[in-house]
Amino acid sequence: MTTLITILTRLASPPPQTLHTHQPTSSTVTYTVTTRPALTGLCAKLGFYVGISARVVLGMVAVLVVCLKWCVSLGIGISVLGAFWGEGGERGMRRIMKLIEITDGTYIIPLAILVLFLACKRNYKEESLTIISGLGLQTSTTSSFYLRSPSTRFISTTAIQDIFIHEAFKGFEVRFYLAVVVEGEREVVVVFPSMLPRRGILEEVWREGRKCLWEMGEKG
Repeated sequence: MTTLITILTRLASPPPQTLHTHQPTSSTVTYTVTTRPALTGLCAKLGFYVGISARVVLGMVAVLVVCLKWCVSLGIGISVLGAFWGEGGERGMRRIMKLIEITDGTYIIPLAILVLFLACKRNYKEESLTIISGLGLQTSTTSSFYLRSPSTRFISTTAIQDIFIHEAFKGFEVRFYLAVVVEGEREVVVVFPSMLPRRGILEEVWREGRKCLWEMGEKG
């Protein structure tokens, strides 16, 4: 019973968050919070790339099945499609087309959409804050799907009034968040809004971020 409770607790708990700091120049620093496991070993890297390859293959198969079902509905000949596979392709296409023909399209299309959805969906979250000394900061939230670009926003230094850590209730728990006060806006800009990392990560980003944004700019 204790083992079952432990397993359920691990499944219900959020994935661990990791902070990565990248400083390409002395005046630019990027803080990235991610739930993606670190690819430290050969097995981890191999598993990651195998997973990406499997997603691509599944997505292509789903699109191919829908296209073949569409060809069947239009009455396109098997010999025409089999020509793309060269010698022996017609025989293989005949079997595939026969299977697709007897399968109801009301099952194929929703299943293909589900496969494409799972193939394109990321299995991790990632958000970042880039600070350029004397210029401003940019927040970025990676999309939950691979084919969509991340959402970003740039705030110039002249518009930033303050950066602070605050707390708020989310459900029945207290969560801390890093906020940017922007001149002329009633609402603060929350950094890492979808992840809301733990207080230790926020304090490190807040302390180093303020130093890079203002102190380095004054020295320059």
